[in-house]
Amino acid sequence: MRRAESLLLIGSLYLAQGLPYGFFTGALPVMLREQGLSLKAISATSLLFLPWALKFLWAPLVDRVGTRRGWLLSLQAASVLLAVALAAFNPADGLLPLLGALFLFNLIAATQDIATDGLAVRLLDPRERGLGNGLQVGGYRVGMILGGGALLAFYATAGWGAMCLAMAALLALASVPAWRLREAPAVHPPHAPGLALQWLARLRQPGMGSLIALIVVYKFGDSMVATLVGPFMKDAGLATAQIAWIKGTLGSGVTLAGAAAGGWIAFRLGRRAALLGCGLLQAASLLLYVASALAPGIGLITAASVAEHLFGGMATVALFTLMMDASDPEHAGADYTLLACALVLAQGLAQFSGAVLADAFGYLPMFSGGFVVALAGCLLLVRALDRGAGPRRLAQVWPRPAAG
Repeated sequence: MRRAESLLLIGSLYLAQGLPYGFFTGALPVMLREQGLSLKAISATSLLFLPWALKFLWAPLVDRVGTRRGWLLSLQAASVLLAVALAAFNPADGLLPLLGALFLFNLIAATQDIATDGLAVRLLDPRERGLGNGLQVGGYRVGMILGGGALLAFYATAGWGAMCLAMAALLALASVPAWRLREAPAVHPPHAPGLALQWLARLRQPGMGSLIALIVVYKFGDSMVATLVGPFMKDAGLATAQIAWIKGTLGSGVTLAGAAAGGWIAFRLGRRAALLGCGLLQAASLLLYVASALAPGIGLITAASVAEHLFGGMATVALFTLMMDASDPEHAGADYTLLACALVLAQGLAQFSGAVLADAFGYLPMFSGGFVVALAGCLLLVRALDRGAGPRRLAQVWPRPAAG
Protein backbone atom coordinates (compact mmCIF):
# COMPACT_ATOMS: atom_id res chain seq x y z
CA MET A 1 0.00 0.00 0.00
CA ARG A 2 1.08 3.59 -0.59
CA ARG A 3 2.00 5.70 2.44
CA ALA A 4 -1.22 7.77 2.31
CA GLU A 5 -3.38 4.64 2.13
CA SER A 6 -1.47 3.01 4.98
CA LEU A 7 -1.82 6.05 7.22
CA LEU A 8 -5.53 6.39 6.41
CA LEU A 9 -6.07 2.72 7.24
CA ILE A 10 -4.22 2.97 10.55
CA GLY A 11 -6.05 6.14 11.57
CA SER A 12 -9.47 4.66 10.77
CA LEU A 13 -8.76 1.44 12.68
CA TYR A 14 -7.65 3.28 15.82
CA LEU A 15 -10.68 5.56 15.56
CA ALA A 16 -12.88 2.45 15.51
CA GLN A 17 -11.23 1.27 18.74
CA GLY A 18 -11.57 4.63 20.47
CA LEU A 19 -15.27 4.90 19.63
CA PRO A 20 -16.55 2.19 22.02
CA TYR A 21 -13.96 3.19 24.65
CA GLY A 22 -15.24 6.76 24.63
CA PHE A 23 -18.80 5.48 24.80
CA PHE A 24 -18.08 3.26 27.80
CA THR A 25 -16.13 5.86 29.77
CA GLY A 26 -18.10 8.96 28.80
CA ALA A 27 -21.65 8.15 27.79
CA LEU A 28 -22.42 4.92 29.61
CA PRO A 29 -21.99 6.15 33.22
CA VAL A 30 -24.29 9.11 32.48
CA MET A 31 -26.92 6.85 30.94
CA LEU A 32 -26.78 4.32 33.78
CA ARG A 33 -27.11 7.08 36.36
CA GLU A 34 -30.08 8.41 34.43
CA GLN A 35 -31.68 4.99 34.84
CA GLY A 36 -31.37 5.34 38.62
CA LEU A 37 -28.48 2.93 39.15
CA SER A 38 -26.27 3.41 42.19
CA LEU A 39 -22.69 4.63 41.93
CA LYS A 40 -21.57 1.21 43.18
CA ALA A 41 -23.41 -0.51 40.34
CA ILE A 42 -22.00 1.92 37.81
CA SER A 43 -18.49 1.24 39.10
CA ALA A 44 -18.93 -2.38 37.98
CA THR A 45 -18.35 -1.15 34.42
CA SER A 46 -14.63 -1.03 35.25
CA LEU A 47 -14.61 -4.81 34.70
CA LEU A 48 -15.36 -4.14 31.04
CA PHE A 49 -11.74 -3.09 30.50
CA LEU A 50 -10.26 -6.41 31.62
CA PRO A 51 -9.61 -7.62 28.03
CA TRP A 52 -7.29 -4.66 27.47
CA ALA A 53 -5.07 -5.74 30.37
CA LEU A 54 -5.09 -9.44 29.42
CA LYS A 55 -4.94 -9.28 25.63
CA PHE A 56 -1.28 -10.33 25.63
CA LEU A 57 -2.49 -13.86 26.47
CA TRP A 58 -4.06 -14.39 23.03
CA ALA A 59 -1.91 -11.98 21.02
CA PRO A 60 0.28 -14.80 19.60
CA LEU A 61 -2.88 -16.43 18.21
CA VAL A 62 -3.62 -13.32 16.14
CA ASP A 63 -0.04 -13.40 14.81
CA ARG A 64 -0.16 -17.09 13.87
CA VAL A 65 -3.65 -17.67 12.46
CA GLY A 66 -4.81 -16.24 9.13
CA THR A 67 -4.09 -12.69 8.00
CA ARG A 68 -4.51 -9.43 9.83
CA ARG A 69 -6.94 -8.32 7.12
CA GLY A 70 -9.11 -11.32 7.92
CA TRP A 71 -8.98 -10.58 11.63
CA LEU A 72 -9.75 -6.90 11.16
CA LEU A 73 -12.71 -7.37 8.82
CA SER A 74 -14.19 -10.14 10.97
CA LEU A 75 -13.82 -8.14 14.18
CA GLN A 76 -15.19 -4.97 12.61
CA ALA A 77 -18.20 -6.89 11.31
CA ALA A 78 -18.74 -8.40 14.77
CA SER A 79 -18.67 -4.96 16.41
CA VAL A 80 -21.17 -3.58 13.86
CA LEU A 81 -23.54 -6.51 14.40
CA LEU A 82 -23.24 -6.21 18.18
CA ALA A 83 -24.10 -2.50 18.01
CA VAL A 84 -27.14 -3.31 15.86
CA ALA A 85 -28.21 -6.01 18.32
CA LEU A 86 -27.90 -3.57 21.24
CA ALA A 87 -30.37 -1.28 19.50
CA ALA A 88 -33.12 -3.75 20.37
CA PHE A 89 -32.13 -3.81 24.05
CA ASN A 90 -33.61 -1.55 26.72
CA PRO A 91 -31.07 -0.54 29.39
CA ALA A 92 -33.90 -0.21 31.91
CA ASP A 93 -34.51 -3.98 31.68
CA GLY A 94 -31.37 -4.80 33.68
CA LEU A 95 -27.69 -4.11 34.11
CA LEU A 96 -26.23 -7.59 33.74
CA PRO A 97 -27.15 -8.24 30.06
CA LEU A 98 -25.89 -4.79 29.13
CA LEU A 99 -22.57 -5.36 30.90
CA GLY A 100 -22.22 -8.71 29.13
CA ALA A 101 -22.73 -7.11 25.73
CA LEU A 102 -20.36 -4.29 26.50
CA PHE A 103 -17.72 -6.74 27.74
CA LEU A 104 -17.91 -8.37 24.30
CA PHE A 105 -17.37 -4.95 22.74
CA ASN A 106 -14.18 -4.53 24.72
CA LEU A 107 -13.03 -8.05 23.90
CA ILE A 108 -13.53 -7.35 20.19
CA ALA A 109 -11.80 -3.97 20.38
CA ALA A 110 -8.85 -5.33 22.38
CA THR A 111 -8.33 -8.17 19.89
CA GLN A 112 -8.63 -5.73 17.00
CA ASP A 113 -5.96 -3.62 18.69
CA ILE A 114 -3.55 -6.60 18.55
CA ALA A 115 -4.10 -6.98 14.81
CA THR A 116 -3.92 -3.23 14.19
CA ASP A 117 -0.67 -2.81 16.12
CA GLY A 118 0.90 -5.76 14.31
CA LEU A 119 -0.26 -4.42 10.96
CA ALA A 120 1.18 -0.98 11.70
CA VAL A 121 4.59 -2.46 12.51
CA ARG A 122 4.63 -4.37 9.22
CA LEU A 123 3.17 -1.64 7.00
CA LEU A 124 5.23 1.32 8.21
CA ASP A 125 8.94 1.56 7.65
CA PRO A 126 10.95 2.93 10.61
CA ARG A 127 10.87 6.52 9.34
CA GLU A 128 7.07 6.48 8.97
CA ARG A 129 6.32 5.12 12.44
CA GLY A 130 6.32 8.53 14.08
CA LEU A 131 3.54 9.67 11.73
CA GLY A 132 1.73 6.36 12.23
CA ASN A 133 1.77 6.69 15.99
CA GLY A 134 0.63 10.27 15.75
CA LEU A 135 -2.38 8.96 13.84
CA GLN A 136 -2.80 6.19 16.41
CA VAL A 137 -3.13 8.61 19.31
CA GLY A 138 -5.09 11.16 17.29
CA GLY A 139 -7.47 8.65 15.71
CA TYR A 140 -8.14 7.00 19.07
CA ARG A 141 -8.83 10.39 20.64
CA VAL A 142 -11.24 11.36 17.86
CA GLY A 143 -13.03 8.04 18.38
CA MET A 144 -13.30 8.78 22.10
CA ILE A 145 -14.76 12.22 21.38
CA LEU A 146 -17.32 10.72 19.01
CA GLY A 147 -18.19 7.91 21.42
CA GLY A 148 -18.29 9.92 24.64
CA GLY A 149 -19.62 13.20 23.27
CA ALA A 150 -21.43 12.96 19.94
CA LEU A 151 -23.16 9.66 20.71
CA LEU A 152 -24.24 10.90 24.14
CA ALA A 153 -25.73 14.04 22.58
CA PHE A 154 -27.49 11.92 19.96
CA TYR A 155 -28.85 9.63 22.69
CA ALA A 156 -30.33 12.66 24.48
CA THR A 157 -32.36 13.60 21.41
CA ALA A 158 -32.99 10.33 19.56
CA GLY A 159 -32.94 7.63 22.25
CA TRP A 160 -31.04 4.41 22.88
CA GLY A 161 -31.94 2.46 19.73
CA ALA A 162 -31.05 5.25 17.30
CA MET A 163 -27.81 5.89 19.17
CA CYS A 164 -26.74 2.24 18.84
CA LEU A 165 -27.53 2.27 15.12
CA ALA A 166 -25.48 5.46 14.74
CA MET A 167 -22.56 3.75 16.47
CA ALA A 168 -22.93 0.77 14.12
CA ALA A 169 -22.84 3.11 11.13
CA LEU A 170 -19.68 4.85 12.37
CA LEU A 171 -17.96 1.51 12.98
CA ALA A 172 -18.93 0.28 9.52
CA LEU A 173 -17.61 3.47 7.93
CA ALA A 174 -14.30 3.13 9.78
CA SER A 175 -13.85 -0.40 8.37
CA VAL A 176 -13.99 0.68 4.71
CA PRO A 177 -10.21 1.30 4.30
CA ALA A 178 -9.49 -2.24 5.55
CA TRP A 179 -11.20 -3.73 2.49
CA ARG A 180 -8.38 -2.45 0.27
CA LEU A 181 -5.72 -4.15 2.36
CA ARG A 182 -3.91 -7.08 0.76
CA GLU A 183 -1.65 -9.19 2.96
CA ALA A 184 -0.25 -12.69 2.63
CA PRO A 185 -0.54 -15.08 5.58
CA ALA A 186 2.52 -15.12 7.80
CA VAL A 187 4.73 -18.21 7.62
CA HIS A 188 5.44 -19.91 10.96
CA PRO A 189 7.50 -22.96 11.97
CA PRO A 190 5.48 -26.19 11.77
CA HIS A 191 6.25 -27.07 15.38
CA ALA A 192 5.70 -23.73 17.07
CA PRO A 193 5.20 -23.83 20.86
CA GLY A 194 1.73 -23.70 22.35
CA LEU A 195 -0.09 -20.44 22.84
CA ALA A 196 0.62 -20.31 26.58
CA LEU A 197 4.38 -20.57 25.94
CA GLN A 198 4.60 -18.19 23.00
CA TRP A 199 4.01 -14.98 24.92
CA LEU A 200 6.45 -16.19 27.57
CA ALA A 201 8.98 -16.67 24.79
CA ARG A 202 8.38 -13.10 23.60
CA LEU A 203 8.90 -11.84 27.15
CA ARG A 204 12.18 -13.75 27.43
CA GLN A 205 13.71 -12.15 24.33
CA PRO A 206 17.10 -10.62 25.17
CA GLY A 207 16.53 -7.04 26.29
CA MET A 208 12.71 -7.20 26.40
CA GLY A 209 12.48 -7.25 30.20
CA SER A 210 14.78 -4.27 30.58
CA LEU A 211 12.88 -2.34 27.89
CA ILE A 212 9.57 -2.96 29.71
CA ALA A 213 11.07 -1.60 32.92
CA LEU A 214 12.37 1.49 31.12
CA ILE A 215 9.04 2.15 29.40
CA VAL A 216 7.24 1.88 32.73
CA VAL A 217 9.56 4.42 34.37
CA TYR A 218 9.20 6.84 31.44
CA LYS A 219 5.43 7.27 31.98
CA PHE A 220 5.17 6.56 35.72
CA GLY A 221 5.46 10.14 37.01
CA ASP A 222 3.03 11.56 34.46
CA SER A 223 0.51 8.82 35.27
CA MET A 224 0.80 9.54 39.01
CA VAL A 225 -0.31 13.11 38.43
CA ALA A 226 -2.82 12.72 35.59
CA THR A 227 -5.32 10.59 37.50
CA LEU A 228 -5.71 13.17 40.31
CA VAL A 229 -5.99 16.31 38.21
CA GLY A 230 -9.81 16.13 38.23
CA PRO A 231 -10.12 15.81 42.03
CA PHE A 232 -7.50 18.55 42.43
CA MET A 233 -9.54 20.90 40.23
CA LYS A 234 -12.65 20.14 42.25
CA ASP A 235 -10.86 20.70 45.56
CA ALA A 236 -9.40 23.95 44.17
CA GLY A 237 -12.96 25.27 43.77
CA LEU A 238 -13.59 24.85 40.04
CA ALA A 239 -17.16 24.18 38.96
CA THR A 240 -18.03 20.90 37.26
CA ALA A 241 -18.72 22.72 33.97
CA GLN A 242 -15.28 24.35 34.13
CA ILE A 243 -13.60 21.00 34.78
CA ALA A 244 -15.48 19.42 31.87
CA TRP A 245 -14.37 22.21 29.54
CA ILE A 246 -10.71 22.17 30.64
CA LYS A 247 -10.20 18.39 30.82
CA GLY A 248 -12.71 17.36 28.16
CA THR A 249 -13.13 19.78 25.29
CA LEU A 250 -9.90 21.74 25.62
CA GLY A 251 -7.84 18.74 26.75
CA SER A 252 -8.98 16.56 23.85
CA GLY A 253 -8.16 19.23 21.28
CA VAL A 254 -4.73 19.87 22.75
CA THR A 255 -3.99 16.12 22.89
CA LEU A 256 -4.70 15.90 19.16
CA ALA A 257 -2.24 18.74 18.59
CA GLY A 258 0.31 16.96 20.78
CA ALA A 259 -0.10 13.72 18.86
CA ALA A 260 0.46 15.54 15.57
CA ALA A 261 3.50 17.37 16.94
CA GLY A 262 4.98 14.18 18.42
CA GLY A 263 4.54 12.35 15.13
CA TRP A 264 6.23 15.17 13.22
CA ILE A 265 9.17 15.30 15.66
CA ALA A 266 9.72 11.54 15.50
CA PHE A 267 9.47 11.66 11.69
CA ARG A 268 11.77 14.65 11.17
CA LEU A 269 14.18 14.62 14.11
CA GLY A 270 14.41 10.93 14.97
CA ARG A 271 13.84 8.67 17.96
CA ARG A 272 16.34 10.07 20.43
CA ALA A 273 15.30 13.70 19.96
CA ALA A 274 11.61 12.77 20.22
CA LEU A 275 11.93 10.66 23.37
CA LEU A 276 14.29 13.04 25.13
CA GLY A 277 12.74 16.33 24.06
CA CYS A 278 9.11 15.30 24.50
CA GLY A 279 9.89 13.48 27.75
CA LEU A 280 11.59 16.54 29.24
CA LEU A 281 8.67 18.74 28.19
CA GLN A 282 6.22 16.23 29.68
CA ALA A 283 8.09 16.34 33.00
CA ALA A 284 8.37 20.14 32.93
CA SER A 285 4.62 20.50 32.41
CA LEU A 286 4.05 18.94 35.83
CA LEU A 287 5.79 21.92 37.44
CA LEU A 288 2.72 23.97 36.53
CA TYR A 289 0.66 21.69 38.77
CA VAL A 290 3.21 22.26 41.54
CA ALA A 291 2.69 26.00 41.07
CA SER A 292 -1.09 25.50 41.02
CA ALA A 293 -0.95 23.63 44.32
CA LEU A 294 0.96 26.56 45.83
CA ALA A 295 -1.36 29.24 44.41
CA PRO A 296 -4.60 27.74 43.01
CA GLY A 297 -6.29 29.73 40.27
CA ILE A 298 -8.27 28.83 37.17
CA GLY A 299 -5.74 30.47 34.84
CA LEU A 300 -2.76 28.58 36.17
CA ILE A 301 -4.69 25.31 36.43
CA THR A 302 -5.87 25.68 32.81
CA ALA A 303 -2.30 26.33 31.67
CA ALA A 304 -1.12 23.24 33.55
CA SER A 305 -3.80 21.08 31.95
CA VAL A 306 -3.04 22.39 28.46
CA ALA A 307 0.69 21.76 28.90
CA GLU A 308 0.11 18.28 30.34
CA HIS A 309 -2.18 17.23 27.47
CA LEU A 310 0.05 18.77 24.79
CA PHE A 311 3.41 17.46 25.96
CA GLY A 312 1.96 14.21 27.30
CA GLY A 313 0.50 13.50 23.86
CA MET A 314 3.87 14.22 22.25
CA ALA A 315 5.72 11.91 24.67
CA THR A 316 3.15 9.14 24.20
CA VAL A 317 3.66 9.17 20.42
CA ALA A 318 7.44 9.06 20.88
CA LEU A 319 7.12 6.11 23.28
CA PHE A 320 4.73 4.19 21.01
CA THR A 321 7.16 4.67 18.13
CA LEU A 322 9.92 3.13 20.24
CA MET A 323 7.63 0.20 21.07
CA MET A 324 7.03 -0.40 17.37
CA ASP A 325 10.76 -0.36 16.73
CA ALA A 326 11.26 -3.04 19.39
CA SER A 327 8.61 -5.36 17.87
CA ASP A 328 9.61 -8.17 15.52
CA PRO A 329 7.46 -7.87 12.35
CA GLU A 330 6.80 -11.64 12.41
CA HIS A 331 5.52 -11.42 15.99
CA ALA A 332 4.46 -7.78 15.92
CA GLY A 333 1.05 -8.25 17.52
CA ALA A 334 2.46 -10.24 20.44
CA ASP A 335 5.50 -8.01 21.01
CA TYR A 336 3.69 -4.69 20.84
CA THR A 337 0.76 -5.99 22.89
CA LEU A 338 3.13 -7.26 25.58
CA LEU A 339 4.71 -3.81 25.88
CA ALA A 340 1.34 -2.06 25.80
CA CYS A 341 -0.18 -4.30 28.48
CA ALA A 342 2.84 -3.76 30.73
CA LEU A 343 2.38 -0.03 30.28
CA VAL A 344 -1.35 -0.21 31.14
CA LEU A 345 -0.71 -2.22 34.30
CA ALA A 346 2.11 0.12 35.34
CA GLN A 347 -0.11 3.16 34.83
CA GLY A 348 -2.67 1.60 37.14
CA LEU A 349 0.03 1.14 39.78
CA ALA A 350 1.21 4.72 39.24
CA GLN A 351 -2.31 6.06 39.68
CA PHE A 352 -2.73 4.13 42.93
CA SER A 353 0.67 5.33 44.16
CA GLY A 354 -0.24 8.94 43.38
CA ALA A 355 -3.53 8.62 45.26
CA VAL A 356 -1.80 7.13 48.32
CA LEU A 357 0.81 9.89 48.30
CA ALA A 358 -1.82 12.64 47.91
CA ASP A 359 -4.00 11.19 50.69
CA ALA A 360 -1.04 11.02 53.06
CA PHE A 361 0.76 14.28 52.28
CA GLY A 362 -1.43 16.41 49.99
CA TYR A 363 -1.34 17.51 46.36
CA LEU A 364 1.89 19.53 46.51
CA PRO A 365 4.19 16.63 47.52
CA MET A 366 2.41 14.33 45.06
CA PHE A 367 2.82 16.74 42.13
CA SER A 368 6.44 17.37 43.11
CA GLY A 369 7.13 13.64 43.36
CA GLY A 370 5.50 13.05 39.99
CA PHE A 371 7.77 15.66 38.39
CA VAL A 372 10.91 14.09 39.87
CA VAL A 373 9.91 10.59 38.76
CA ALA A 374 8.97 11.78 35.26
CA LEU A 375 12.25 13.63 34.84
CA ALA A 376 14.32 10.71 36.12
CA GLY A 377 12.38 8.24 33.95
CA CYS A 378 12.99 10.24 30.78
CA LEU A 379 16.72 10.57 31.39
CA LEU A 380 17.05 6.93 32.45
CA LEU A 381 15.31 5.60 29.34
CA VAL A 382 17.36 7.66 26.88
CA ARG A 383 20.64 6.98 28.72
CA ALA A 384 19.97 3.22 28.82
CA LEU A 385 19.14 3.13 25.10
CA ASP A 386 22.32 5.07 24.35
CA ARG A 387 24.18 2.20 26.02
CA GLY A 388 22.40 -0.40 23.89
CA ALA A 389 19.66 -1.59 26.27
CA GLY A 390 16.55 -3.25 24.86
CA PRO A 391 15.94 -5.80 22.07
CA ARG A 392 18.57 -5.90 19.33
CA ARG A 393 16.05 -4.60 16.79
CA LEU A 394 16.35 -1.15 18.36
CA ALA A 395 19.97 -0.95 17.26
CA GLN A 396 18.72 -0.59 13.66
CA VAL A 397 17.01 2.75 14.34
CA TRP A 398 18.45 4.12 17.59
CA PRO A 399 21.25 6.65 16.90
CA ARG A 400 24.39 6.57 18.96
CA PRO A 401 25.23 10.02 20.36
CA ALA A 402 28.53 11.49 19.23
CA ALA A 403 31.48 10.82 21.56
CA GLY A 404 32.38 13.68 23.85
